[in-house]
Amino acid sequence: MKTLKSMLMIWVVLSTVLYSQPFDAKNIPLPEHPRPDFMRVDWLNLNGPWQFAFDTEDSGIDKSWFDGKHDFDKTIMVPFSWGSKLSGVADEGDVGWYRKNITVPAAWSGKRVFVVVGACDWHTTAWLNGEQLGTHQGGYTPFEFELPAGTQSGELVLRVDDIKRDFKLYGKQGYGRAAGIWQTIYLEARPDVYVETIHFTPDIDKNEVTVDLMLNAPAPKKLSLDLDFAVNGNKEASYAGEIASRKDEVSFVVPLENAKLWSLDDPNLYDVTVKLDKDVLATYFGMRKISVVNLPGSEIPYIALNNEPVYLQTTLDQAYHPDGYYTFPSDDFMRDEILRSRRIGLNGQRVHIKVEIPRKLYWADKLGMFIMADVPNSWGNPDKDMQKESEYAMRQMIKRDYNHPAIFAWVLFNETWGLKTDDKGYLPKTQKWVAEMYHKAKELDKTRLIEDNSACLYDHVITDINSWHDYKAGYQWKSVLDNVVKNTYEGSTWNYAEGYKQDKDPLFNSECGNVWGYEGSTGDVDWSFDYHWMMNEFRRRPQICGWLYTEHHDVINEWNGYYKYDRSQKFTGMGDIVEGMALNDMHSPSYIVVGEQICEDVSIGETIDVPVFASFMTDKNYAMGLELEASLYGWTTTGEYKEYWKTTVPVPYLPWLNHKLDPLSVVMPDAPGLAILAVRLMDPMGTVLHRNFTSFQVIGKNLYPDEKQLVVSTEARDFTDSKWSVKQWDVLDGLKVNGAGSGFFEYRMRVPKKLDADLIDEAVFRAELGAKQLFGKDQDNQTEMDGNYMLGKGTFDPSRNPNSYPMTDETLYPSMVQVIINGVSCGVFDLKDDPADHRGLLSWHNQPHDRKLREAGSYGYLVNAVLPEKVIRDAIKTGELVVRLQVDDSLPGGLAVYGEKFGRYPLDPTVIFQMK
Repeated sequence: MKTLKSMLMIWVVLSTVLYSQPFDAKNIPLPEHPRPDFMRVDWLNLNGPWQFAFDTEDSGIDKSWFDGKHDFDKTIMVPFSWGSKLSGVADEGDVGWYRKNITVPAAWSGKRVFVVVGACDWHTTAWLNGEQLGTHQGGYTPFEFELPAGTQSGELVLRVDDIKRDFKLYGKQGYGRAAGIWQTIYLEARPDVYVETIHFTPDIDKNEVTVDLMLNAPAPKKLSLDLDFAVNGNKEASYAGEIASRKDEVSFVVPLENAKLWSLDDPNLYDVTVKLDKDVLATYFGMRKISVVNLPGSEIPYIALNNEPVYLQTTLDQAYHPDGYYTFPSDDFMRDEILRSRRIGLNGQRVHIKVEIPRKLYWADKLGMFIMADVPNSWGNPDKDMQKESEYAMRQMIKRDYNHPAIFAWVLFNETWGLKTDDKGYLPKTQKWVAEMYHKAKELDKTRLIEDNSACLYDHVITDINSWHDYKAGYQWKSVLDNVVKNTYEGSTWNYAEGYKQDKDPLFNSECGNVWGYEGSTGDVDWSFDYHWMMNEFRRRPQICGWLYTEHHDVINEWNGYYKYDRSQKFTGMGDIVEGMALNDMHSPSYIVVGEQICEDVSIGETIDVPVFASFMTDKNYAMGLELEASLYGWTTTGEYKEYWKTTVPVPYLPWLNHKLDPLSVVMPDAPGLAILAVRLMDPMGTVLHRNFTSFQVIGKNLYPDEKQLVVSTEARDFTDSKWSVKQWDVLDGLKVNGAGSGFFEYRMRVPKKLDADLIDEAVFRAELGAKQLFGKDQDNQTEMDGNYMLGKGTFDPSRNPNSYPMTDETLYPSMVQVIINGVSCGVFDLKDDPADHRGLLSWHNQPHDRKLREAGSYGYLVNAVLPEKVIRDAIKTGELVVRLQVDDSLPGGLAVYGEKFGRYPLDPTVIFQMK
């Protein structure tokens, strides 16, 4: 039996190979060991430049390109798909040949040596020094070829056939084809008999783990087997046993006293050193349990981790990179993909119809992030070839990724893609086959949940998760979710194919958002307003065990990600509405829904009983109760900020409690404008647990006008003259007016001649103004978006989306406006961007509910131009202010003028005379 010290030394050596190589790792991409869950010491990374050639006539085999005499005219960077920017090779064909000279380390003498390919799409044939090593078919999981015994060096050649076939599992390769090698390729040395697979099945209820180990071949003699288990470098357990002669597998149980559980908040991993005779490898697993339990105090089934329900707040992860397609540029990038989700308060990702790279799964394990893992789909008919491909991918996926604790569900199909037979639809015989696939997956892995089909067409057959998809505008979610909850119960046929019905399975939204919620839309709008509304509606309905927002990051045809395609930031602007509020507040375990809508119309001075709902998806014990601080503030129609009211009320609390609270009785302001009702939920120590708000467009005549102010205003639409170098147009009959390029809007505003200039303390022109970019949808002679996005065909200009108005991000579109009044310049003002996000409350609220968007979420900046005394006196003489808002050629960023019912502030272009 090894000592703790010797065991740790072995683990240190094995762990070191993650980052150390017998070459300069800086010169190759992804130098780390690709399988932290299955590592041997003796390995050599083959990533980097390879010779490459396209075989456009598919004649390379007949011409013996494998013999080393043919000229390969290109250099490709492995492991990036050809056609991707990081590969350095444009996509010029469907068959590609790779060549590289390899040298087997002398220290490996006497061992078997394998070429291991992490993934290569689709049909791969390998030769060494002209002798064929073997072939493999399938694009997503690892495979290997053994080198001839005694090989010291040689020329390794790979031919990859990625010719289109309807039965192949393409997934969403329209976003970028996974052609050729797209995961790390390496050499690995092993003894004659070695560990083929090792699977750990934890049982937290019994504090033990079952180990299933399979050899590559029957043992030629009795072999010793030793395992050491450690957490954070501390030895926790060990096992010593043997494998009898002629046996090729063994199963045994290892007790783990005081087991360190893997959880989302405390993702402990058991590092395991495995020594089978001369074979030594490092792996890991997590002690955790996936099951279904009732939400405490209810009969509502929830997905559970370690016997505790989890409210799933997850996102669809297309797992694409703009320059690497299926392959990420670095290990740090893969780590940060998980951190990007954690940073905004999510607890899961659904890796969408792609078998994910093991190192990214490792970071999910390491950092605590749930993963739903999809099997990729075909786009043809579900014939025998397609069924064979699907089952192979599923089996290999489960075999490879069994030990990843982050994975809690396998998803076999998505939205019935690849399951429909021509124009006949989803046939009963195909449904029967899908049910068989479910049972096969269950046989392979009883520790996880299985989804037959992530359903969009209400056609489940048999599933552990009653999932459904929907994309809606914010105002539609109430009725949608009411219908979902109403029709979900044991025995219901809703959401199931004919002849099948619901069991008592968790109800989970597995895709949602507004990307397809508007007519002709593929995203590229501010999603924050609709997202806020949608989150409120989900939290009102604990019958739904969670949601999955589409999506983690933009892709080429859907621009509704939390992050842009290059993973740069988008901004919701919530913190400028409620101090300290961020996207994380939408994902808080303790959540307060305030109001029925995000914004509604009310009358000045009206008393409103605002409904309040508390959703506590946590088992934390706040024995002393919680408090809710509520405050009312906002802006008047002169653009002035006002604070109106504030109160604090106690909040009844129990773990997992979801219930209505007493409504808040709120008196609306006595002047028209926009009022924000903000709430902060706090624990007894004053820590803010959650922030939320609702808002009110306050309508009516000012009950108590300021006698020391004279206000002169004009609607945004009522300009008397304009001229723009590119284009001028209005939004919603002039609630907002736009000018693109350079030019001006001119307004004439009447001023009472009886006004005494000597009694005026100050006069200010105030308006909400922004830059204005001309998007594709607003350009003349534009055609509609077209093409099959899923297969990479068609037009992908997001600004041509008929609803497009890109959400505020790190890329600014600046402009500059000069305010000229009665011929006198009253200032030049920077308009730093043409933004659209939650701050544009009025732009969202005043949209017609017709599944179309007109610059929703857009807003500008409050511009204050002080009028010189001469301008004031001239205006009183003439009875008129001529206001020109001018954008010069020096920065032709356009101009948007917002009216009282559009943008962020509830004012028209206005001049305020402040009297002494």
